[in-house]
Amino acid sequence: MNTNKKRSDCPLSCSLDVFGDKWSLLIIRDLMFGNKCTYNDFLKSEEGIATNILASRLKGLEENGVIEKSAHPDSKAKILYRLTQKGIDLLPILMEVYIWSEKYYEIPTDIKATIKEAKKDKDKFVKQVTETLKNKIIENKSSS
Repeated sequence: MNTNKKRSDCPLSCSLDVFGDKWSLLIIRDLMFGNKCTYNDFLKSEEGIATNILASRLKGLEENGVIEKSAHPDSKAKILYRLTQKGIDLLPILMEVYIWSEKYYEIPTDIKATIKEAKKDKDKFVKQVTETLKNKIIENKSSS
């Protein structure tokens, strides 16, 4: 996930260079919907990411401005990760992936309910979740 090296000028290709691998998308998902924000939180995700891959993906997402890190208020040994505005702007893409997945795969009931709610009014749903995520950024900056 080198920030300077592009395979082509294709917008899809450039975007995939930033967030297009499985692990990066799952980290973004966990920050958006999973209320996870520390290295150990990500390690505990059910997909079972290896520590070296997690460290690499966090570094790449930070270098590309999708996430930012800050000191943990309760522990000097921990780092908090948050989505930046650039990361939050991926919400509509992730929602469309969830909607597509619901069409073709068995989805847990709680996620299915969220997808159903989102499909009623996608714009409203995206706006509500975006506001929640933006407030996390503001809270993070004010506590720093």
